Amino acid sequence: MKTYRAALVGTGSIGDAHVRAVEATLGRVVLEAAVDIDLTRVESFGKRHGIPHLYTDYATMLNEVKPDFVLVATPPAQHAEMSVAAMETGAWVLCEKPLCGSLAELQLINDAEKRTGNYTSCIFQMRFASSTAHLRQLSDSGQLGKPLVAVCNTLWYRDAAYYAVPWRSTWKDALGGSTMCLGIHAMDHLVHILGDWKEVRAIAATSDRDIEVEDISMAIITFANGAYASVVNSALSPRQETYIRLDYQKATVELTTHLYHYTKENWKFTPVPPAQDDSLLQAWQSFPPDVGSTHGAQLNAFVADRDANRRPLTSGDMSHRTLELLTAIYKSAYTGEIVKRNSILPGDPFYTALHGNLAPARRKK
Repeated sequence: MKTYRAALVGTGSIGDAHVRAVEATLGRVVLEAAVDIDLTRVESFGKRHGIPHLYTDYATMLNEVKPDFVLVATPPAQHAEMSVAAMETGAWVLCEKPLCGSLAELQLINDAEKRTGNYTSCIFQMRFASSTAHLRQLSDSGQLGKPLVAVCNTLWYRDAAYYAVPWRSTWKDALGGSTMCLGIHAMDHLVHILGDWKEVRAIAATSDRDIEVEDISMAIITFANGAYASVVNSALSPRQETYIRLDYQKATVELTTHLYHYTKENWKFTPVPPAQDDSLLQAWQSFPPDVGSTHGAQLNAFVADRDANRRPLTSGDMSHRTLELLTAIYKSAYTGEIVKRNSILPGDPFYTALHGNLAPARRKK
């Protein structure tokens, strides 16, 4: 089987997760190059992980190495441009969230995919756990009944020191706050399970941090299948938790006690009482071999997609569905409107800027 040559762009705190992901492919992917604007950092990273080719210039790396895969782990504002450049040189791209800063930028990525025949996929590793595939199978087969109510909470804590890193606090560089840069993972996981959303009503605020972007948002989402979900995205929560609850007609399914990674042990299943028989509980407990929600799980799926020359799961329409949801949350929050799916089109200020240039001015203490 083919071995794919990869380049990692950005060797900051998330870089080690990408190295572990490459290792999880058991030789199918080889980390051939790394890029960082900080020479000392990329040299230290390369030495630590045995990466042969190190660069401080992205374009030079693309031209000289011509990798099969580019793993983008730079600050968010660079993601779209770097993804397009990589596809232009023949690579497939696996890019950290947020993939891009607007629906307009996503269209540029889609256009480049059509032009080059290559793909850019966003890292949404929460989709790739085997336990989520198991839940989707039970749900799609009707064994759980209709989904009715959902809760999706990203309750994280980011202090002043975190936002002191310049690119994390502004719309221009971070592309968003607790919605776009924190809650995006759980919300993508939610729509992966529940499917197409229909409309959103939301609020957002900069409540406590001295930043441009929001540090809290809340939303009510109506799904096409009739389910309703409440969503909280917070950067202000000292007891941190990522939590999803799904109430079906026949059971409650919860993903609990985790922040960034889960396995089957993080799920809790409560059938409707009194249970008439234990067949539903037995079906739930019949998990496949456990694969956690890691970068490695997604990279292995990405390799399989490249082998088959098929579109990766978190690209194209699936990436658009999540970004459109987040855009709708911002539009609802800053206009007070209920925002329907497929309503944010070219000419709408929220199509080219997540906040529609309507976010309040930076909070000053």
